[in-house]
Amino acid sequence: MASIKFFKIGLLAVFSVLVLAWAVSGTYSTVLNGTLGAYAEPQPTPASPDDYVGSETCKACHEDQFKTFGTTKHAKLAEVASWKDKAQGCESCHGPGKAHVEGSGDKTKIISFTGKNSKEISETCLGCHAGKESHNNFRRGEHWRNDVGCTDCHSPHGTALGNSIDGSITNIGPTSRQNPGIATVKMLKGSEPQLCMSCHTETRSQFSKPFHHKVLEGTMKCSDCHNPHGGFESKQSKLAVGADVVCIKCHGDKQGPFAFEHAPLKTEGCTACHTPHGSSNPKLLTRSSVRQLCFECHSSITEQAAPGVPSFHSQANVRFLNCTVCHVTIHGSNANNRFFR
Repeated sequence: MASIKFFKIGLLAVFSVLVLAWAVSGTYSTVLNGTLGAYAEPQPTPASPDDYVGSETCKACHEDQFKTFGTTKHAKLAEVASWKDKAQGCESCHGPGKAHVEGSGDKTKIISFTGKNSKEISETCLGCHAGKESHNNFRRGEHWRNDVGCTDCHSPHGTALGNSIDGSITNIGPTSRQNPGIATVKMLKGSEPQLCMSCHTETRSQFSKPFHHKVLEGTMKCSDCHNPHGGFESKQSKLAVGADVVCIKCHGDKQGPFAFEHAPLKTEGCTACHTPHGSSNPKLLTRSSVRQLCFECHSSITEQAAPGVPSFHSQANVRFLNCTVCHVTIHGSNANNRFFR
C-alpha cells in the first residue's frame, strides 16, 4: 500500500511539472508572437505594385548594364508563366525602384550590392535558385565556408563576351584561341575550367601532365565530376548515388557488380590506384609500374602482408613483371576469383 501511495505522489509531481512547463511556454510564445508587444520582431513592409517602375526606367541611367542584361535568362523571366505576377528584370534583385528614381538615384533607396559580403549577395541569389537540386547544399559547401559567393563566378548582368564555339578552350578553335577566358554557359565570368583554375591553381599543372582527363581540350569540364554549389562529399564530388559514380558514368565497364570483386575498388574507390586529374604514368596510375602498385597490398616480403601469394611470382622472371598480363580483369570478374580472363 505504501508503494502505491508513493507512486501516486510521484505521478502527481510529474503532472504538476508538465502543467507548469506548459503555462510558461504558452506565456513565452505569446510574448514572441507579439501579443504582449514587448519582444516581437519587426516585419518588413511588403512593397506595393506601384513602387515598381520596370527595367526600361533603369535603362535611362544604367544603359551599359541594361544592354548586357538584356541578353541573359534573367531578362527573359517575363516569358516564364510562373513569373507572371512576380517582380521581373532589374527590380527582381534590386527591389522596387520608384523611391530610387524619385530620389535622383539615391543609393539608399534601392538594394545595392556594393559593400555587401559574399554571403549576403549569395542569399539574394538563393532566394530564387535554392529550389534547384544542384544549389540546395550551397550553404554546406566549401565555397560558402571560404566566402566564395555566386557573383565571384557568375555575372548577374551578363557578360560582354560572346559564346565560344565547340572545341578546345585552349588549343583548338579560333574563338577560343583569341579569348582563352571566354564565357560559355550559366552566365559565368569566364570559361569554366579557367575560372576554377584561377583559385585551384594546383590542378592546372596536373591537367598538363602527359596522361590527364581532357579538361583543357574541352572534352570535359570541372562540373562533370564536382558540384561547385556544394555537397556532402569530399571535394564536393558528385557521389550522391554511390562511390565513384562520377568515374563510372564514363567508365561503365568497371561498374559491376561482379561475382568476384576486387576489394580495394569497393572499399577505397578508384583513387586508391588512379589520380583523377592527371599523372605522369599511363592510365593515371599513382605508381610508375603496375606491379609496384599491386605489391603495396600483395607483397611477398612477409606472410602477414601477403597471405596466399604464390611463391612462383618471382620478380627475377620477366613473365611476372606485369601483373595485368595474367590478371586482366583487375577491376572485377564474373568468371574467375583471381581476375583471369
